[in-house]
Amino acid sequence: MTIRRTAALFLLLGCLLALGSPAAAADPVTVLAAAPAPQPTDPGTIDININGEGDAGKPSTSIVLLVGLTLLSVAPALLLLCTCFTKVFMVLGITRNALGLTSMPPNQVIAGLALFITFFIMSPVLSDVNAVGVQPYLKGDKDQTQAFNDGVQPLRQFMLKQTRPDEIALLTKVADAERPANADAVPLTTLVPAFVLSELRAAFIIGFVIFIPFLIIDIVVSASLMSLGMMMLPPVTVALPFKLLLFVLVDGWGLVITALVGSYA
Repeated sequence: MTIRRTAALFLLLGCLLALGSPAAAADPVTVLAAAPAPQPTDPGTIDININGEGDAGKPSTSIVLLVGLTLLSVAPALLLLCTCFTKVFMVLGITRNALGLTSMPPNQVIAGLALFITFFIMSPVLSDVNAVGVQPYLKGDKDQTQAFNDGVQPLRQFMLKQTRPDEIALLTKVADAERPANADAVPLTTLVPAFVLSELRAAFIIGFVIFIPFLIIDIVVSASLMSLGMMMLPPVTVALPFKLLLFVLVDGWGLVITALVGSYA
């Protein structure tokens, strides 16, 4: 009986202590309301660049890629109209025709040679364009407009140096535009076609000079065949070996390329 009474006493004391504790006396709803709400986990931030600028003001990779694809799409037009490629290609083609060779060297060889001669002549201009326009833009020192205006200046100076004032005046008159105050005021829409016309004129002049010695050979061969009564033999077939011999003896390709490069000195 004593053990039972002792156990009952301890049980009664435990119940009294449990009922008297503050946690047990508090309302469960109040306890849940007082508990701090869990803070949502930060999923991270997404930074979307819509200004086309990367680190430290540099253009983003997507903008640089877009500009590169645009330049590749207009590169053939720039190569044909804003460089010396047109003149070099025409002079080499006229030289081939003056020799009496219709398909040798092939057009691919002529175009490839003209392309590398163009790079050789235009390398100082392209270096200046890269230095004042392309590299400052890639470094973030200039925006698109400023980089274009500064980068096109070396190319403008090259075209102005090779363009005759008569062509600029002709296109200005045809466009019914005001006469530019100076060379820097000539717009690109007038300068580019004027430059192409000047290049075509210069190519025809060089071609005329190249044709003269070969024309003399044709006349001499034709007169010789007529005097010998060999009218059935084509003069072109007989004159071709003499033309090739003369061209090799005077180092014709070297003279032509020297004249082309010297015209842009």
